[in-house]
Amino acid sequence: MDVILSLPIVSYFAAPMLTSWSTSMNLLFFYMTWTTLVLSHSPLKIELVGTLAVRVVFWLLPSLLFLLFDAGVPSLAETIKFHGSASLPRRNAAALARQVGLAVANLLVVTAVQAGLSMGATMLLQEPLFQTATTLPLPWHIIKHVATLYAAREVLTYYIHRDLLHSRRLGGAAATLHNRWAHGTSSRWSGGGGPLRAHGVRGPPAPPGATPRGARLPAGAGETLAMSGYSAVPGIVMGGVTRRTATHYASGGRGNFSALGFLDWIHGTSVGKDVIDDIQDEADKHRVKERGRRKANEGKGMVQDGIDSWRKNRKGGKKN
Repeated sequence: MDVILSLPIVSYFAAPMLTSWSTSMNLLFFYMTWTTLVLSHSPLKIELVGTLAVRVVFWLLPSLLFLLFDAGVPSLAETIKFHGSASLPRRNAAALARQVGLAVANLLVVTAVQAGLSMGATMLLQEPLFQTATTLPLPWHIIKHVATLYAAREVLTYYIHRDLLHSRRLGGAAATLHNRWAHGTSSRWSGGGGPLRAHGVRGPPAPPGATPRGARLPAGAGETLAMSGYSAVPGIVMGGVTRRTATHYASGGRGNFSALGFLDWIHGTSVGKDVIDDIQDEADKHRVKERGRRKANEGKGMVQDGIDSWRKNRKGGKKN
């Protein structure tokens, strides 16, 4: 519990609600909390408790809320589902409890496997696999690492999903189990229980100041929304990701294997609209082209006004 309470992410989100500190003070408090955490706990403990806390906050709790909403208010939930009432979970207490219990068990198993791999790698390398430092990364480093992680997730998710989980020749028992568990219930999988049943081994990105030798793939709120089956999802890209995920399971796994949809577009395995269509639709909906043209014209006008003013002042100086 002391590790969870000392996690910087907790203090970062709690400080603005409990105080009226400025941004600089919040960052200072974040840095002090992270430094204290690094100096008082082992890297393995920070890795396991930190990733478990992120999974609980950004996956388990939102998934339980989605399930409660879908099962508790089905008449409202079906209006924002891609497949309507077919996407709703069965209103059976025993089945829902079994589903939640299995999801929690999977979470604990994933954490145990992660602990075993980290401990084994630490013994083999004679140093922690998950390295921590008190120095916070620069914004450019964060952007670069996040971009790398998302690219790695796109590649691994697509090829593992397509060539192993949907290929009985290569995947064997794993493919059979995946098809029975994920696609055996058709579009109902992408209902309130979707995020719970979808929980896999992907862990969250490393916290600031931590450098894992084996990069964890980004997971959490994004994947939870993608598996929710809701048609009312904010964001230019996220709405398309959610729709393609729902279509993947509704079609029995005929396509839409990747996380973001770019590799499906490249390989021609998109089902329905692809990621380029989604981006174009969202751009049209938000009038990106018109706004860009207006901003360009405003910028052009400002430049022209500056040139005219410079010419006017120059002519005035020559007359004097």
